[in-house]
Amino acid sequence: MIPIKYNIRSVVVRRMGTAMTVFGVALTVAVFVSILAMVRGLQSTYVDTGNPLNLILIRRGSQTETNSFFDRDVKKIVETMDGVEAAAGEIVVIINHPRVTGETSNVMIRGISENSMALRPGIQLVEGQMFKPGLREMVVSRSISERFKDTGLGESIRIGRSDWKVVGIFDAARTAYDSEIWADYNEVAQEFERPIYSSILLRTSGEDATADLQKRIADDRRLKLDAVGEREYFEKQTSTGDAIKILAYFVAVIMAIGSCFAVMNTMYAATSRRTREIATLRVLGFRRWSILVSFVLESIVLGIVGGIVGCLLALPVHGISTGTTNFTSFSEVVFQFRITPELMAEGILFAAIMGGIGGLLPARLASRVPIVRALRSDG
Repeated sequence: MIPIKYNIRSVVVRRMGTAMTVFGVALTVAVFVSILAMVRGLQSTYVDTGNPLNLILIRRGSQTETNSFFDRDVKKIVETMDGVEAAAGEIVVIINHPRVTGETSNVMIRGISENSMALRPGIQLVEGQMFKPGLREMVVSRSISERFKDTGLGESIRIGRSDWKVVGIFDAARTAYDSEIWADYNEVAQEFERPIYSSILLRTSGEDATADLQKRIADDRRLKLDAVGEREYFEKQTSTGDAIKILAYFVAVIMAIGSCFAVMNTMYAATSRRTREIATLRVLGFRRWSILVSFVLESIVLGIVGGIVGCLLALPVHGISTGTTNFTSFSEVVFQFRITPELMAEGILFAAIMGGIGGLLPARLASRVPIVRALRSDG
């Protein structure tokens, strides 16, 4: 094998061409990692939501709480079932409200009841106080208060026919509930003249009880409800990120083609300038496959360096908060970009593949240079 230090010296000699190639690969990887970080953040928002012992009961055939409704009397039947520790009937409505940037978006308002907070222990009130039952008051997630007008502590927004005052801000630990406004169930139901439940959230006594309850609720003809695990319910909504992921790969492939050509151009230039060196290596006894491997390895190293630089360029987007439309519930979902070690490894691997593909043809050309003609060349 040709010593690695030969390739390193060759790269150093061609500093300008090497830098341009690395920069081209780095930009491709930075875009690739940034878009996938957005997808990861969106998906983790849903995947991290929910307690494994919680079940969400919605109308049979409904996909989400927003298109589910049923009579409130069924809650009494559910509460008497073995294995149910606590239950909370809730109503969900959608309003259209302006963001701080001016455009409008749908926001989910959840009318909660007595046990709702206890069934979601990960949600904490961080500012103000909890709303008082019987009043047009509400608590808003921190993310929503930062993104929408008139949702700060002490401010009021128009919901239905009334003005509702923001009396508290809660933190939902970057889960799907970070995209909601909460108020008293009775007040929300009265405001929208909807004396129904959109869902029932219940806590089971254990994993065995969870599976048994799901079956009993599904088989009970009086209820006509589907019982879905809270985590499973939100995981099904990760399809919102599928379109973004497809876009990410499409953009990455287009840019990768350009980066492969950049690597190829650099390696072709290296081949033409090192023709005599290649012939000398052949004379010294190095075989064609050794030269092929050496040149491919050199281009892969260029790709890996570009991948590392690209990941570093993408790091500043980590933790940036943004939002999009949840195409399942058609409401705003707030999430943060997440760059994980696994995602960075994917970016570097992607760069290495670009380097390998870009360097393959030039390496093949270098390994097939006739010795006699190469020794007479000026390269």
